Amino acid sequence: MSSLIIRTFLTLFVVIDPIGLAPIFVTLAGNRASHEQIKIARKAVLVAGGIVLAFALVGSLLLSYLHISIEAFQVAAGVLLFKIAVDMVFAQRERETEAEEKEAQLRQDISVFPLAIPLIAGPGTLASVLILVNEASSYTLGLVIVLAIAAVVLLTAYIFLCLSPRLARILGQTGVNVITRVLGVLLAALAVQYIANGITVLLRSALNNS
Repeated sequence: MSSLIIRTFLTLFVVIDPIGLAPIFVTLAGNRASHEQIKIARKAVLVAGGIVLAFALVGSLLLSYLHISIEAFQVAAGVLLFKIAVDMVFAQRERETEAEEKEAQLRQDISVFPLAIPLIAGPGTLASVLILVNEASSYTLGLVIVLAIAAVVLLTAYIFLCLSPRLARILGQTGVNVITRVLGVLLAALAVQYIANGITVLLRSALNNS
């Protein structure tokens, strides 16, 4: 049980990367009043939480409807997370396209887009949640544990967003990049493990069917 809790927290913390969100939030909302920044951060985290909850509850049904095995999804998610990890290691993590970034600068309400999605509840987050929910199915109250840990990580992200101006000043871009690179290495290892686990099960299934 403790291994599930630790793995879930580390996975979601690394993928969401609350520290890396701080400078992005300052760029998008740094010219707004502090109370408005807090309001934006709160709404973004709540919307992201709703997206994560919905995907955790119906994600497996969606895969089943599309006839996609969890192992195939695990391999695909591992590849996606590895791409994100490489970007993090080289401090080139892009959570949105250039066109989306320009649109975000002009929007009055940036809490849903681009903060909630794709910055917080992006593809990597949703893929990780679905895999963790599947792994937790063998534990008593496994789904509840994953959702509770996800809520803790989202709360942590909210705190970092509220403190983003101070963090940006204290850490600077270099400090943020160093932390992001360390998290990127951990995410790369996790991604490789996802791919290895998925391929192992797929090969075993293919051999048994043959």
